Amino acid sequence: MPLPEIHVAFLAATLMAAPVTSAQAAPAEQDFCPNPAYVSPTKTPANLVAAVARIFQISDASVRDGTFVRCSGQKLLACYVGANLNCFKADTRRMLPGATAWCSDNPDSASIPMSATGHDTVYEWSCKGNRAVAGRIVMTVDAQGYIAENWKGLR
Repeated sequence: MPLPEIHVAFLAATLMAAPVTSAQAAPAEQDFCPNPAYVSPTKTPANLVAAVARIFQISDASVRDGTFVRCSGQKLLACYVGANLNCFKADTRRMLPGATAWCSDNPDSASIPMSATGHDTVYEWSCKGNRAVAGRIVMTVDAQGYIAENWKGLR
């Protein structure tokens, strides 16, 4: 059933008088944390690309291709994946299959390369005979379990 003409006119006037709001802008870097969406590493959002590029002195394209952000309490942190940089949880295991395999092939090796241990291990590795041995800690792990040196604060 069609609406009476007066109701159509009222509805049109009401809609035209309603305030027009644009989509809310994404929060600035200082407004991100704490935020459950950023508890673990997340690709850098578009509105933070310039800030992340500035702190790592890299191009915007590099930021889009290889950076992550996460919250650590109130602080927003960023990480740039480089040749040997890991942006995910540190590996604190004292037995690694890759290290064990390396030592089987290279007994008594004074060091085990990261290609065998992975880039996320926190230990220096060597072989005693054909057994892999975790040595001294060479990476600092933050309270959330990430390699602290790989993360920079945005504010």
